[in-house]
Amino acid sequence: MPIFVNAGTAILPAILAPLASALALLFKPRELIRTFRRRPIIPAVLVLLGIGVYWIVIWAISAPPKAGANAWVEAAIEYLDPTRRGTADLTGSTTRRSRNTTVPVVQLENAVVFRYSFSRCGYDGGGAPLGLKIVWRYTDADAMFLSSPAVVGKRVYGASTTLDAITNENYGAVVCLDAATRSRIWRTDECDGAKLKPFFSSPAVTADGKYVVIGQGLHEDSNCDLLCLDACNGSVRWQIKTPLHIEGSPAILGDMAVAGAGAIEGPDHKPTTHIGMVLAVRISDGKQLWRHDMNDPESSPAIDADGTVYIGSGFQGNAVVALRSQTDEELKARGQQRLIWRTALPYPMTGAITLAGDTLYAGGGNGDYIVSDPRPAGLVVAINKKTGEIRWRSPAADAVLGAVAVGGGKVICPVRNGEVLALDADDGKLLWRQRVSGRAPVLAAPAWAGNHVYAVSRDGYLAVMDGKDGKVLQRLEINRKDRPGAEYSFSSPMIAYGHVFVGSETGGLCCLAGEKMAE
Repeated sequence: MPIFVNAGTAILPAILAPLASALALLFKPRELIRTFRRRPIIPAVLVLLGIGVYWIVIWAISAPPKAGANAWVEAAIEYLDPTRRGTADLTGSTTRRSRNTTVPVVQLENAVVFRYSFSRCGYDGGGAPLGLKIVWRYTDADAMFLSSPAVVGKRVYGASTTLDAITNENYGAVVCLDAATRSRIWRTDECDGAKLKPFFSSPAVTADGKYVVIGQGLHEDSNCDLLCLDACNGSVRWQIKTPLHIEGSPAILGDMAVAGAGAIEGPDHKPTTHIGMVLAVRISDGKQLWRHDMNDPESSPAIDADGTVYIGSGFQGNAVVALRSQTDEELKARGQQRLIWRTALPYPMTGAITLAGDTLYAGGGNGDYIVSDPRPAGLVVAINKKTGEIRWRSPAADAVLGAVAVGGGKVICPVRNGEVLALDADDGKLLWRQRVSGRAPVLAAPAWAGNHVYAVSRDGYLAVMDGKDGKVLQRLEINRKDRPGAEYSFSSPMIAYGHVFVGSETGGLCCLAGEKMAE
């Protein structure tokens, strides 16, 4: 550094001297012409210098400001590979290059679904932050953010649940926030004058970035809807009514959204009304395409490129199933049934279905989010997506209720007994196991970012682990310190633009930044 400065000091006069001479010649036209004739290289150099100065000035004027504590997201989105998902402009504009915004207009290649994609890693492919600190919180009265956020472009979409102390009823809201500033862009808490029901389902965003699809209801709620909201302003475009609730997050393929409506159960886990159903809707106009009755499809489905829908069947079902997604009329014309195959398993399969290559991965067990079974047990299973044949099955000490994340040859699994497991994706063998917060259950899906795992325990702690051996690198509380919560931290972390976005029971929707970034 000293060498560079000293060299610059020595060269500066040599540069300024000829520039000053050139400026002086501008006031002596005849001398200027004679000089150009003797040394024709001089006008060429002056033209190149002029062009260079012009482009430097244009760059300085058009460059967006980067100052301020929240400039990180502007810079991250601007310099992110423009072919990567999550960089689409959601305002409907066709050009977005000004001093106020730097988000490139890029068509999203795929919908952003629960855990970002059907590999369920919750990771956009950018940096993995280490040494986390909370940089902002968005709180909404006493709202709990039980579901996981979706991060698309400059926006964060989240859904909340609030207990009304007067009526003793739960209500919900969907919010859209600016990812850099946490400022609220819109909030929707009613439709046609009626309050929205609470949300456990996480929002999914269509590939063009125009619509947000989400299910309503907690486990005891009935008469809940599948909703489609306008991503620009939060207005409800359509709603599909069901007699049940939709806790699983919708899956999207093109113009089709698929979701499972789970059964309302008694103490014996048997349905008190309808057994449950899977429904498909055309997103562009809200037309229901089909419904298929099946036992307790609480699971978030995955959809293959050919339109095959994979979903878990929970209590009284104990299976993973594959369904055709054509309409009833199309199937009748082809002489086909909706069910392609059904793979029976020993436990309810309520976790989201993970799809990686030609294999499905799913977790299950005999407990639920609130109560552990007297004889806890669970498993993770890998299934051939074409035939339904089980490739391997790995036992767990308790239920695996959150989605398993698959990447880099590993399957990262949350377990109700408080552990996170890493399994070999090829044969299911245990690679390592680690606890997040003692025996507090791990119910939320972990994020699997590069070589690091981000997992949340039910008592509100976020742990960052080394993906090689499970060593805990950091553990921090995401609930408010003055309100530690009552063990309802179910939100799964999302890693986007090198930051962590996660909901909490008492601390609102949080954004965390790292002191450094892992490779």
